[in-house]
Amino acid sequence: MTTTKIDLTRVDRHYYTAPPTPELREFGPCRYVAVDGRGAPEGPEYVAALETLYPAAYGVKKRARAAGHDFVVAKLEGLWWVEADGPPLDVPREEWHWTLMIRMPDFVTAEMVTGGARFAELAEGSAVQVLHTGPYATEPETLARMGEFMAEHGLAYTGRHHEIYLSDPRRTAPEALRTILRQPVRTTAG
Repeated sequence: MTTTKIDLTRVDRHYYTAPPTPELREFGPCRYVAVDGRGAPEGPEYVAALETLYPAAYGVKKRARAAGHDFVVAKLEGLWWVEADGPPLDVPREEWHWTLMIRMPDFVTAEMVTGGARFAELAEGSAVQVLHTGPYATEPETLARMGEFMAEHGLAYTGRHHEIYLSDPRRTAPEALRTILRQPVRTTAG
């Protein structure tokens, strides 16, 4: 039996590409393997979540392949939020909430996800996104550009901040890291 291996980063360029200037795009529903947590991205809970997420994603791949479907495990993604009033970046990193995710092909079901991770579906709809190049510490500059774009186009934040990590920080110099920053939005009344 020959199976075709799906590589979502190649077949869904709309999802995995972004320009260096903010733009508005539409995103339909997608499926993910996910792990939720709280704390700094360099903290032990985040590291433990990664140690749960990747084996779960590869477990789904193994089960799918046995059923005649195969796919490349996609890029790491994260949803980020805080539960405090005021600017999110003013909140200590130890209080950040996140959902780490790896996107799955449409044939993946909740029953295929095991190993401490969960099955998730996300339909962001309208979102402003941009490609950030450089260290994570300089993301606030790119986020400010996104905010200016939103203000100019009468858009308001809705949903959680979404990041797609196109580069592996273990193998890429900080100044060369590539991250898609995505923010679901709605039109403001006015």
